[in-house]
Amino acid sequence: MHVVELEGVGVRVVGKSLLDAVDWQVDYGDHWAILGPNGAGKTTLLSLASAVRHPTEGTVRVLGHQLGRVDLRELRRHIGLVAASQRLIDEELMEEEGATAHTVVLTGHTGTSVPLWESYGESEKERALRLLSDLGCKDLADRPFRVCSQGERARIRVARALMADPAVLLLDEPFAGLDLPAREDLIAAVEDLATTRPVLTTVMVTHHLEEVPATTTHAMLMRDARVLSAGPASEVLTSENLSECFGRPLHVDRLDGRWYARAVRP
Repeated sequence: MHVVELEGVGVRVVGKSLLDAVDWQVDYGDHWAILGPNGAGKTTLLSLASAVRHPTEGTVRVLGHQLGRVDLRELRRHIGLVAASQRLIDEELMEEEGATAHTVVLTGHTGTSVPLWESYGESEKERALRLLSDLGCKDLADRPFRVCSQGERARIRVARALMADPAVLLLDEPFAGLDLPAREDLIAAVEDLATTRPVLTTVMVTHHLEEVPATTTHAMLMRDARVLSAGPASEVLTSENLSECFGRPLHVDRLDGRWYARAVRP
């Protein structure tokens, strides 16, 4: 059984093709990075993997269950999602009530936008603290969420997504709005997860090659709603493939396991 499996998948909205003839398989323990220009179909692909959207055509299976034949609410309990474009907690209410980072992480246990205190026992509270520690945020546990920086909030959201012990963690542009130190802190935290949670599968969508963690095992390049290339990261993330994907000559380097791209000047 694959974690995610797409066969001949297409998604169309008002006559526009958001995905076209996509085949894709993600296995347990894989760490995928999905790259491509704006409008390539990356977020749409992740919306299928997170059981948020149904395909227009083709078959999508997530954790062995076919979309359209499964209770999506139950399936989503086994999927961790961090999306820059989607508020999974009521952050304004959290700020008004002075909720701490620890409280925000606890809401991941119930999958709710606000805390349900009657559902949290000592084991849940201790687990939330451990997850904050794993994400390098142990000292933020009692800090009001409203005063946390964008980078700190990003790591708190990842800890929240892990609270329900998901089989797969989906990260949709998790570095959006982060400065360089905050970006590097989050990348390091994601890389650490690959070591501390070897069975956890991750899929990350990003626009920037520099944001791809060194622990990435597989990569997919998308353009115009189709998959250009997919497979082992070292085979996919090449100068030739990235140049075709982004429509301009690029040179790709790799240093200490991380990838970097720059435009080729004439």
